[in-house]
Amino acid sequence: MANTEQEVLDGLAEIVNEETGLPTDSVERDKSFTDDLDIDSLSMMTIVTLAEEKFDVRIPDEEVKNLTTVGDAVDFIVKAQA
Repeated sequence: MANTEQEVLDGLAEIVNEETGLPTDSVERDKSFTDDLDIDSLSMMTIVTLAEEKFDVRIPDEEVKNLTTVGDAVDFIVKAQA
């Protein structure tokens, strides 16, 4: 059963909160992981791994660099689940 965009966004917000301590409501579609949320590459890899487990998707390493905003990640996960 695929998750909706909102469910993916909420799930990602929880993962980012666990990894970084950022409040979940600061994780919005238009936020950049590095510029707005100040997430470094090591934390990003952890977030990706946790997202793969949570949403049962595979996010190849070469795709991770294209996921610059939260919305990019949400869209990728929603498509990957289909």
